[in-house]
Amino acid sequence: MSSGVALPTLDLVAPSVAFPQPLPAADVYAVPHTGAAQLGDAASEASTQMSEAVAHGLREAGEAAVEVLGALSGALLAGRAAMLTTRVLASAAVRAAEEQRCLERQEELSAAAAEQWQAAAYAVARANARRTALLARCARDTGAPGDGGPSRPDLPPPLDPVGRPLGEVRAELARLEEALRRAEERRTAWEVARLAAVLDGAAEGDDTWRRLVADRREAMVRRHTASRTAEAEQDEAGPGEPPRPTADATADPEAVRALGADILAALDPAAASATVELAVGAVGRAVGRAALDPARARRHLVEARKFVQDANRKARRRRADEEWAAAQLDFLTRRAPEDTEALDEAPDAVGPLRRLLAEGVPLSPGERRTVELRVSERMAHLEALYVQAQCAHALSELAERFGGPADASRPEGQDLRLDWTPDGWGPDHWLRATLVGGTLRFATMYRGGPGERGPRERALDDARCAEAQERLAEFTAVARELGLTVDLRIEQTEGARPGLPGEHGAVVLDPVRGTFGGQPPRGKPDREQSVPRYRTVGDERR
Repeated sequence: MSSGVALPTLDLVAPSVAFPQPLPAADVYAVPHTGAAQLGDAASEASTQMSEAVAHGLREAGEAAVEVLGALSGALLAGRAAMLTTRVLASAAVRAAEEQRCLERQEELSAAAAEQWQAAAYAVARANARRTALLARCARDTGAPGDGGPSRPDLPPPLDPVGRPLGEVRAELARLEEALRRAEERRTAWEVARLAAVLDGAAEGDDTWRRLVADRREAMVRRHTASRTAEAEQDEAGPGEPPRPTADATADPEAVRALGADILAALDPAAASATVELAVGAVGRAVGRAALDPARARRHLVEARKFVQDANRKARRRRADEEWAAAQLDFLTRRAPEDTEALDEAPDAVGPLRRLLAEGVPLSPGERRTVELRVSERMAHLEALYVQAQCAHALSELAERFGGPADASRPEGQDLRLDWTPDGWGPDHWLRATLVGGTLRFATMYRGGPGERGPRERALDDARCAEAQERLAEFTAVARELGLTVDLRIEQTEGARPGLPGEHGAVVLDPVRGTFGGQPPRGKPDREQSVPRYRTVGDERR
């Protein structure tokens, strides 16, 4: 093989990948190595210093509990979580809990380490977002019945899984989720008490009405709390629809009163007070008309039911928006480790997100598009870093398996360049991989410049090209273990390319046309590729 091209796509995120150290550009005055050097520091840095165990692929499921999450893997998983729907995150939380129960029962797991870490990371993102949104709601509310407002929940700090083993993260996640459950239940009880005060005030002096409202308070808390579990969100099971008025149910004044109380009891505890008042007014009119005009009473109850449905829909949307904003904010405010390249900040997205959480001000359509754009940009950047790191790591793994020196550099115009001289190839031949704009290109190289090659040299070139096909098949297999799919397309099967190992800034293949020195390759021309093509979260993006 003389040359080939591939578009690496990101599948499952390998758990232990750290942010890569910045790669220096190749030194124009450096003396090119002769093929005898050992694996250089740059290649080691580019491979993100992953643990030796990860070099041989993902761990089996039963060993995943000791896996430590790397900073780059954690950032990527947080970004994916920010782009997923509530239902998908809830499904991940259910899976993570089941995997933990399987370990406790010492049952075999079917998920590999990367899949277990993905479920756990999504569950962490869900819990952290709910925590942030809950604290923001409590900070905004004042005027609670009798005590001036809800107390601030005593919650554990947000969970950061980076640098921790999976088993420890699962244990901390379980504690955080239990604390959240208790805090949300207390919060719901406070909201129901506030709502009941409004309902009581609508029928001053009516002890029967107060008794009906009081009888339904506990059920309101239970119903709403049950709708907030991961299992309920996974099945998209809401808190239930208010009862539908029928002709039979409106024939008796007491039945109208009870049905009106049931309709109002279906209100979301966080429903807007203005809509609650409209629903209460409609029920009051229905009760007043029940004895004289049952048909009119039924129409008022239907109207009250529509008000309740509208209030519930808006309340659920507000909660979803707050939790969505919390997840976006967490991702956009993450920082790379100090000894690595900084991530771009996004003040135009972070500001509106903070305002939504602090003041309850919804995002405008333009602000929401800005947030989604900044999240996508950061994800693309992190995915590019991940692909660079894992490509370098795959090559260093091949060098470890088959011997020979390998190094990495970042010449001008290239994201990454990898040179590997397989054992027995040096000093005259080596393999080169260049990553430019998400496109990975391979070439079998020989030392020297363009010119006529003798029969013996051409025969050796072709022998190295044949060996290169075997090595690149190994490369794709190792890359798959590291979370990348590398669909290699061979452009030319004979004839090595001229160059020098470690040469400064040399782009052996034109990044768009796949040519060398302005001449077309002898194989099929490559299609133009100008943007990265990293697959991320499939059809489940928000």
